[in-house]
Amino acid sequence: MAKDEGDSKEPMNEQAVANIYGAMRAEINQIYSKITELEMEVSEHSLVMNAVKPLDPSRRCYRMIGGVLVERTIKEVLPAVQRNKEGIEEVITRLNEALERKKKEVTEFEAKYKIRIRKTDGEMKDESGKKEGNAQGVLVGPASVSE
Repeated sequence: MAKDEGDSKEPMNEQAVANIYGAMRAEINQIYSKITELEMEVSEHSLVMNAVKPLDPSRRCYRMIGGVLVERTIKEVLPAVQRNKEGIEEVITRLNEALERKKKEVTEFEAKYKIRIRKTDGEMKDESGKKEGNAQGVLVGPASVSE
């Protein structure tokens, strides 16, 4: 192996560093996706709570517990949904802390091994296009007229 600048003091080769760096980036992406998923669940819990709060507490409602649909009253379900929401928010907080630790670890790793991300020409062209229209949506045509 040819020894380049600084390789003599580094125990790992470039491929090993790249693999570790890629794994660290993948782990950050997994944490991001889990946070997003849990935030969606918190949103769903909020929607349910807002929908049932104005209703009569003795009214029947149905709740899925472990894949089984059970019949309860709103006054029984509402506190449970609130506790679940708070628990999910606590997990999100812990995941955010873990994400910050992992980001710091990646930054230190980048500094230690002098890692810089180079953008390809295609990515640079994509960025210029993002300024004009970033929204994605559904195109809905005019209402069909029956003849």
